Amino acid sequence: MESIYDIIERISPPDEAARAAAKRQWDSIAKPLGSLGLFEDMITGLAALGGSADVHIDARRLLVFCADNGVVAQGVTQCGSGVTAKVAAALAEGHSSVNPMAAYANCRVIPADVGILDFPGHPGVLNRRVRNGTGDISLGPAMDRDECLAAMAAGAALAGESARDGAQLLLIGEMGIGNTTTAAAVVSALLGLDPVSVTGRGAGLSDAGLERKRAVIGRALTVNRPDPQDPVDVLTKVGGLDLAAMCGAYLGAAAARVPAVADGFISAAAALCARHLCPRAGKAIFASHVSSEPAGQRLLDALGIRAPIHADMRLGEGSGAVMLLPLLDMALTLYRSGQSFDRLGIEAYTPQN
Repeated sequence: MESIYDIIERISPPDEAARAAAKRQWDSIAKPLGSLGLFEDMITGLAALGGSADVHIDARRLLVFCADNGVVAQGVTQCGSGVTAKVAAALAEGHSSVNPMAAYANCRVIPADVGILDFPGHPGVLNRRVRNGTGDISLGPAMDRDECLAAMAAGAALAGESARDGAQLLLIGEMGIGNTTTAAAVVSALLGLDPVSVTGRGAGLSDAGLERKRAVIGRALTVNRPDPQDPVDVLTKVGGLDLAAMCGAYLGAAAARVPAVADGFISAAAALCARHLCPRAGKAIFASHVSSEPAGQRLLDALGIRAPIHADMRLGEGSGAVMLLPLLDMALTLYRSGQSFDRLGIEAYTPQN
């Protein structure tokens, strides 16, 4: 399997000529300039990534990276680790929450096991196992560095395989009980923020549970002392296998020049790791929604990306990324419509000072 550092070397800058061509196409459409706002920016970004103003996202896949986290032992979640395996199986069978949403948006769902605890396997769940869950980050590292790099490489490989198989758009999702705790620890470490300011209730903790979760993250950062200048060290010490695999998927997508849509807080935390490892990877990362987790907007600000959906969402599984698809489809329909000023006999709008 190709190393993550070799994959990073293949990530090129965006094509600014293609971005400019897409901007000209938008400006030729009979409407006020820039009036579709962020959707115009997203489509010009897609053009810059792919190297062409002829943008297509018809073949789309949701990659859901599934793994368990040893920190669940500290009482930071409402349910036990066994739920991860059940949801992974449901994703493969088409019965989980995101499945009907993805079907509506014509998006294939691909769950991948990178470290589900005691998981015997299930038809339709890809086997990309690195280890049997992670360690308890409040007591020591989640994993060792080689395991983290292996999970990253697994995510990058799946993104690359998807691109070679014709995928034009990847959505990056996750399933792993306890991963709002690990994601908050990663964001706290990378951005130098107090755990209190980045830690939310996840799937629905009580006040006491939230205080316990914040304390656990604080202990994890003290015990492990992750290096904020080294995202691999951060993922190794206080992250998770799902986060590492998602980070790799963003890098693999960028190397393949395929856009990758971030879901919520956890997915965006992995994107932040990818961006810190390789700033050029940012060209491939697009946001779907602002998570209701406390640092949801701050995380997107750190990534330098904006999300069109503000709906207090926190479902996970890639659901927010899937909800973006119909909106992008509508924007692309207009982009390709040929409804020019000339065709409608309207004088073209021009920039005003």
